[in-house]
Amino acid sequence: MDKFLHDQPSKPRTRDEKEKTINRLKRIEGQVRGIQKMVEEDRYCMDILVQISAIQSALKNVGFNVTERHINHCVSDAIKQGEGQETIEELMSVMKQFSK
Repeated sequence: MDKFLHDQPSKPRTRDEKEKTINRLKRIEGQVRGIQKMVEEDRYCMDILVQISAIQSALKNVGFNVTERHINHCVSDAIKQGEGQETIEELMSVMKQFSK
């Protein structure tokens, strides 16, 4: 699938949803900068790997939250409008990438 079915969510994110997601991404960004500093300081490899694992877990959690919202709003609305199959196929395509 080269192009997604919609450019925006069927229901705009609330201010709280945006803030929580953005704040989590900013924390992840800080963790990445921390790893860069660890490499610059020639820190122990295992310490760096533990931090990389923490970032991967945090990103997956952000992805799960976005996926949950997508299912509850975008997919649900598409099913109600008779576009469920296409939306489910789109979601499954992205989930295959996400699970790699």
